[in-house]
Amino acid sequence: MADTARRRLIVIVVFEGVDLLDVTGPPEVFALARRETAEAAGYHVVLAAETMDPVTTGAGVRVLPDLTFDEAAARSIDTLIVPGAVDVDDDGRVHPLVDPDLVRRVKELAARTHRITSVCVGAHLLAAAGLLDGKRATTHWSTAQQLAADHPEVEVDADPIFIREGNVWTGAGISACLDLSLALIADDLGEAVALRVARQLVMYLKRPSGQSQFSVPLEQVSTTRRIEDLRHHILRHISEPLTVVDLAQYAHVSDRHLTRLFKNELGMTPHAYIESVRVEKARHELESSDATLDRISSLCGFGTTDTLVRAFRRRLNTTPTEYRRRFRVPQVS
Repeated sequence: MADTARRRLIVIVVFEGVDLLDVTGPPEVFALARRETAEAAGYHVVLAAETMDPVTTGAGVRVLPDLTFDEAAARSIDTLIVPGAVDVDDDGRVHPLVDPDLVRRVKELAARTHRITSVCVGAHLLAAAGLLDGKRATTHWSTAQQLAADHPEVEVDADPIFIREGNVWTGAGISACLDLSLALIADDLGEAVALRVARQLVMYLKRPSGQSQFSVPLEQVSTTRRIEDLRHHILRHISEPLTVVDLAQYAHVSDRHLTRLFKNELGMTPHAYIESVRVEKARHELESSDATLDRISSLCGFGTTDTLVRAFRRRLNTTPTEYRRRFRVPQVS
C-alpha cells in the first residue's frame, strides 16, 4: 500500500489568498475514492507551500501546509493541483494573481509531476510557467479573455468545465474542481468508481468535460450596440439560415468588417457564435422537452440531425442522445 500511495501522491499548491474551495474540494473527492475502493485508490493528498507557516485563503480561513515546496520537489508527484487567487479592483473587475516566485515554484514542481492540473484561475499560473504553450486550456469565464490576451500561445476555450491536453488538465469555475477531481479518478480507476464517488458527493451526475460553464445568452455583454443588436437578431432568427452575408447586410457592414467585429467583441467568428447559440438552444430543448432530434434540429437551425450531432460532438464532446440521458429534467405532474 505504501508504494501505491507514493505512486499517487497528490500535491496541492497553497499560497496567500488562494481560493478555499479550490484547496479543500479535491481532497474530499479523493478521500471518498479511497473509501469506495477500500483504500485501493492509493491517493495521498498533501498541501505544499513556501514555508510551513499557516496560509490565509481568500475566504479568510487559514490552512496548514503539510510540506514545503522544496520538500515536495524532492518527491515523485503523481498529480500537481494548482489553484488560483484573484483580486477585485474598485470597478468590480476580477484580476488573477500571478506571483513570479510562485510561478517559478510551480514550474519546478511540474518537472517532478506525472499529471499537472489547474483549478479555476490557477490556469494563469500554469500559463505563466509555460506549461500551457501550444495547448487548449480553460479557466474561469471571467478571466478567460485576459488569459488569451496575456498568453497568445495558449488556445483558450472558456466554455468547457475542464479540458485535458495530454498530461495537463485545466478546470474552470471554482465548483468545477469537483468535476475535475472526478475525471482524474475516472482516468485512474474507471468510470464506475467515479460515479460511485459522485453519488456520495450527492452530485446529480458526473459532468463530462464538454459541459458548458455558462449559457451563451449570459456571456459577457459586448461593448458595442451594433454587436448586441446582432446577437438579439441571431436569437430571434436562430431557426432560419444565418450566413455572414445575411448578418453583414443586416448590420450594414462588409463581410470582413463583420467578422472583425465578432472577433474583437466576442472572441470568435460569426459562424462559431451562431453555432454556439444553436447548441445552447438545443441543450435547452433536450433538457426540457420530449421533442425528437429532427424537430430540435429544425427549431435550432441545424437543418439535419447529422449537423446537430456533429455540433454536439465538436462543442460538448458528446451526442444529443447522451446529453438528454444525462441532463433531462423530469417533468413534474
